[in-house]
Amino acid sequence: MGFFDTLLFPFEWFVANIMVGFEMLLTSLGMAETSGWTWVLSIVGLVITMRILLIPLFVRQIRSQRRMQEIQPELMKIQKKYKGKKDEESRKAMTEESFALYKQHGTNPFSSCLPLLIQMPFFFGLFRVLNYADQLAAGERTGRGLFTQELAIQMENSTVFGAQLSDTFLYDSNGSAKIIAAVLIVAMSVTQFITSHQLMRKNMSAAALDSPMARQQQVLIYVLPVMFGVFGVNFPIGVLIYWTTTNLWTMGQQFYVIRSMPAPGSPAEQALAERRKAKGKPAPSSTLTIEPDAKDVVDPEPTGGQRTQPTSKKRAKRKNNRPKGR
Repeated sequence: MGFFDTLLFPFEWFVANIMVGFEMLLTSLGMAETSGWTWVLSIVGLVITMRILLIPLFVRQIRSQRRMQEIQPELMKIQKKYKGKKDEESRKAMTEESFALYKQHGTNPFSSCLPLLIQMPFFFGLFRVLNYADQLAAGERTGRGLFTQELAIQMENSTVFGAQLSDTFLYDSNGSAKIIAAVLIVAMSVTQFITSHQLMRKNMSAAALDSPMARQQQVLIYVLPVMFGVFGVNFPIGVLIYWTTTNLWTMGQQFYVIRSMPAPGSPAEQALAERRKAKGKPAPSSTLTIEPDAKDVVDPEPTGGQRTQPTSKKRAKRKNNRPKGR
């Protein structure tokens, strides 16, 4: 067993056992052992299990994103301070000040990538389990946990609309497999785009959208779906089902969070305030009231009588120290 096999073995074992557990549950409920839909629902069950386990991380991600949006004005001040300075010392100082601000507020600019990064080993584990199912069925490869040779044979004999879960768009000549894989690749790319787009357009304030990091994320909105489309032709149909289901879960979970707990200053928060106003309820507590700077405050005109002139601290001090009777 090579280094890569050793590294991914626990993830393959976990994925295989969860998938087989759902397959056993579904067959006990009356679904056929050789039905492709039994294995499709087993993969969906794997996604649900994974996403439930990731809920604490998702909550942490939301909190970190909120803090990132709250410190955007401070970040913009740092960027303005070093604007136009391209020497090494200035870039280093700007980076140090930015990360010091992140540390002070307990956030991290890379926190939004954590759920994706954590899922990747399990994604590769599922990829290998499905990709090598034919070798396991032929006795050329050892099983992973509960995923035995007998179950691998059942999976290989099962089909969905005439395609096996281990079929790929690029390497299989089966026309049904190519059509199903193409549909899933498009679905995977579209759901990825919608998920990223709704986060950027609905749940970020104008100040957050104007930051360099947000501009980089806007580029990723278009780059990631293209990457999924390019690499998706190599993925087994079962992996495409897994990733499309994951995107649908993320999209629904994110829609709920944006609708019910929007980020301060975002269009989603304004929409929530309007919905609550229409129902006669107070505005959401997360709504931020931006206080003007002291230098922008203008003394209001009195409603009647002589206008009181503003007095500086020095003038007030001289007036208070003036001897009485003079």
